[in-house]
Order: sequence, then C-alpha cells, then structure tokens
Amino acid sequence: METYKTNGVCSREIKFKSEGGKLISVDFIGGCPGNLLGIKTLVEGMEVNEIIEKFKDVKCGAKSTSCPAQLSKALSEKNL
Repeated sequence: METYKTNGVCSREIKFKSEGGKLISVDFIGGCPGNLLGIKTLVEGMEVNEIIEKFKDVKCGAKSTSCPAQLSKALSEKNL
C-alpha cells in the first residue's frame, strides 16, 4: 500500500494499491466522505493511466487542484 500526502485539498492523504497497471484499492483520509467514496467506487479496477489522464486537470471550486487531481498526481509520481 502506497501513501501520498495531498496538497491544497481537504483530504490529508491518499492510500492506494495497484497491480498489473490497475488500481486495486484507494482510500482518502479526510475530505468529503460521500464524494470520495464515489470516486473510490468509480476508480477501483480502472487502468492507472486512464485515471491519471481523466483526473489530472480536475479543479475543486476556485482551488487549483482537487482530490481526484491529487490522486492522479499520486499515481503519476509513484510511476504505477
């Protein structure tokens, strides 16, 4: 399980695991529970590269990033 400390969002960190190029599990610590559970449900089982591409430019209101964008960054930086 990898851990990524988020920046600029409500969630404090993201814990995730990938295998064979797919995201197996993801948990957001802190943040908006319903929205993050929805993201978790959508992305588990998806190809890592697809998640990175779809979420990399998502913004949260006036913020320059979002929890989905932070997940994309985490996956990119961990070279999964």
